[in-house]
Order: sequence, then structure tokens, then C-alpha cells
Amino acid sequence: MLSYTPWRFYTDAQDIEETALGDPREAVRRNALMKARSAARKHPGDVIIGADTLVYLPEEGRSLGKPRDAAEAADMLRALSGRRHEVCTGVCVIGPDGREFVRCDTADIWFMSLTESMITEYVATGEPMDKAGAYAMQDRGGQFVSRVDGSPTCVIGLSMPILYEMLGPYRDSLTERNSN
Repeated sequence: MLSYTPWRFYTDAQDIEETALGDPREAVRRNALMKARSAARKHPGDVIIGADTLVYLPEEGRSLGKPRDAAEAADMLRALSGRRHEVCTGVCVIGPDGREFVRCDTADIWFMSLTESMITEYVATGEPMDKAGAYAMQDRGGQFVSRVDGSPTCVIGLSMPILYEMLGPYRDSLTERNSN
């Protein structure tokens, strides 16, 4: 039987150059690994988790990262309007023993058709500015999602089913560490 373990954690955003070049699955794995390695150098002996997410339009072969400005955010939302796209989230776990585990999860998302006023109002909230594909499914952007095939946490940016599996070798030590 599974039970929730409230592990304590902290975040330490790493300043790395995220790239969307090449296959989106490879790109998010590469970015997650770079983030995790950067954090592991600063926090040796800790269990480190790195993650990265891209939105991918397979018909165009185009990846959408975080928009640079409001105009680009609006363009991204127009591109997603009324269409299916993929969300790829890479997850990396580096253990205190230095072992690295890197995986990717993918979900298919269908967006409703958006009007210009919907796009303008949403971009004006500022929410799209630090989100891959210019939307946050867990916040206001979720109103545009009509269907999700895959893990919703993949779309949100940290695939919990994959993370749970990857933490397997360290679960006992995390539980002991946090019970003190």
C-alpha cells in the first residue's frame, strides 16, 4: 500500500541556458540533467531533482519554450488554439551516491479554440510569461485545456509518477532524513 510521505525539500533555481534544439524529448532530458548537475555541485550529498518542460507542435516540428515577451506569448497561444500539442517534461534525479537517472514523460493536450480577446486577457495576467507554451494548466490557463491524455503533472512541469519511480533507491533515506 502506498502512503504519502511528506519529505521536506527546498528549491534552488539554477541559472542554466535552456535549449529547445533537436528532439523535444532529448532537449528536456538534457536541460533537466544540466539543472540537476548544477544544483548537485552546490549541494553535495543531497538528493537533487531537476526538471524541464517544453510544448511541442508535432505537425510543425516546433518546440515552444517560455515566451520572451507578451507578443510572443500571444503568438504561442494562437498556435495552440484549437489544436493538439504535446508536453514533454524531462526529470533528472541525482542521488547522494552520484548516480544520475534521467527520464522524459509526454502528454497529449487538446486546446479549445481561443478568441483574440481570450488571448489578450490571459496574456495581460502575466501568467504565460514564465511557462513553456505560454500557459499554466494548473492556473488560469487550465480553462483552455479541453482534454489531457497522460499525466496532468507532466503538463504542470514535474511528472510525479516518473519522479516517484526515480526516487526509489533513495526513498528510505529520504524518509529517515526527514523524520529527524
